[in-house]
Amino acid sequence: MAIDSSKFFDKIRVKPTKAEAAREAAREQVIMCDAPGCANRGAHRAPKGRGLEKDYWHFCLNHVREYNQGYNFFEGMNADAVARYQKDALTGHRPTWKMGQNGAKSRTKNPEDLAGAADPFEVINEFNGRSRWRRGPDPSAEQTKSEPRKVFNAERKALQVMGLDGDATLDIVKAKYKALVKQHHPDANGGDRSTEDRLIEIIKAYNYLKTVVRA
Repeated sequence: MAIDSSKFFDKIRVKPTKAEAAREAAREQVIMCDAPGCANRGAHRAPKGRGLEKDYWHFCLNHVREYNQGYNFFEGMNADAVARYQKDALTGHRPTWKMGQNGAKSRTKNPEDLAGAADPFEVINEFNGRSRWRRGPDPSAEQTKSEPRKVFNAERKALQVMGLDGDATLDIVKAKYKALVKQHHPDANGGDRSTEDRLIEIIKAYNYLKTVVRA
């Protein structure tokens, strides 16, 4: 049986909450337009300005349009104050700190202090898969070994043109380039242009290598 056809439906009432009752009373209350001399109903809210974000004017449709066209939230603020306000707005005007400041400080200054720490779940004992926790290797005690750089085909061909291998640094490439230019430039060979094509290959290879080879 449909609810609206039940004989008991017209007797069912739901008591509104206090908030709903307050909103209903507010809607029923007639608020007049705050514009001087206007006798229309003020059904549209407009903010009163900076620092009064929770206070509103009540205008009719025509006056709220007129008010919004001339409203300027930053009125009375100079350019620096506006920029500062916009920057603070990115974090909701909440204070911020640099990374690592005002954070939780370590309770153990020395990692070896963990040896005496309470460890009911044996987390520290299983640290790094070891049966007992111990200090890891000191990075400053060992020389940092750089991983070999992967050389792609285009770079390999350019290195071959200049007679270099994959370990060549940018300084080596520059020195080799200067030597090859002096060797194959027509001015260094009495105007002989027989090696001009070779020189063009060297220039192209150098222009590519200086963008990919590490310094």
